[in-house]
Amino acid sequence: MPGTTVPRSDFASLIQEVRARGLLDRRTRHYAWSIGLDLLLYGAVWVAVAFAGDSWWQLALAVPAGVFTTRIYFVGHDAGHGQIAGTRRANRALGLLIGNLGVGLSYGWWTDKHNRHHANPNHVGKDPDVGAGVLVWTPEQASARGGGLIRWLTRNQGRLFFPLLLLEGFNLKVSSVQSVGAAWRRRAGRRRAGVEGVLLGLHFAGYLSLLFTVMSPGKAVAFILVHQALLGVHLGSAFAPNHKGMPMPGPGERWDHLRKQVLTSRNVHGGPVTDWFLGGLNYQIEHHLFPSMPRPSLRRAQPLIREHCTRVGLPYAEEGLIESYAQALRHLQVVGVPAPLG
Repeated sequence: MPGTTVPRSDFASLIQEVRARGLLDRRTRHYAWSIGLDLLLYGAVWVAVAFAGDSWWQLALAVPAGVFTTRIYFVGHDAGHGQIAGTRRANRALGLLIGNLGVGLSYGWWTDKHNRHHANPNHVGKDPDVGAGVLVWTPEQASARGGGLIRWLTRNQGRLFFPLLLLEGFNLKVSSVQSVGAAWRRRAGRRRAGVEGVLLGLHFAGYLSLLFTVMSPGKAVAFILVHQALLGVHLGSAFAPNHKGMPMPGPGERWDHLRKQVLTSRNVHGGPVTDWFLGGLNYQIEHHLFPSMPRPSLRRAQPLIREHCTRVGLPYAEEGLIESYAQALRHLQVVGVPAPLG
């Protein structure tokens, strides 16, 4: 199928139908109550932490803290795509408050990286999410690896994927601070970097002050480790099934928007619980075709888009949650094997 072409008019007709059904209209009322509920539960966890006392039972609260922190990340994701408010400025303001101040994630850095991913998903050299890093995504990247520990990691990356997610919460914090610092040193855009830096500073100051005030240092450190580890696993579990193991455009290949987004994406089927756990990212095909479509409209758009793909001859990939993880991990393990033996 990657060798076929889809007429530009096929996507134009889909856009017209999606718009006619109101699926791109803002869902302000829905977001108002859902964000309010998420913030209420997020705040309630920290109130519980503050009043629970200095006890190892505090670690149990790290579990809901990880879950509801991830919920706030999902809100920041939607704001980054302009799904929530009617103006770019309002979405950015919400993203800064939710991301930088609320959870310690640089909204500017993450949005830039994520939008580049959306523009060219699974395209090596264009999509930052498939650049060689701790993990590799192609046999060519694996073959270029050095020896020793990095070779062992690459050859076992499928097995190590979920354990490595325990570090993702910390990685996002470090990357956020580094990106804001780099933006400040470049001088261009210093005002934005300054705003992001101040909000990040307020987040870390509040987070650490609360924990080290109500707990002993050892318990506070343990809480941070558990909280950030669970956050990383939950976030990674939401993003992992989306593109790993799906087709990747070759060097010089140019796919039209419909093929680019549908062929590289995998949906995860399920009901309301799956929608909640994955933050709507289980409708990855719909989300990639229409990034600004509000989250509550994705489920309604799915039958229309699946039917359209069938009509134009494009495969529509959808698996259960466990099978989607299995496919992603098999892909990581297969591409990691060609790592040189030294």
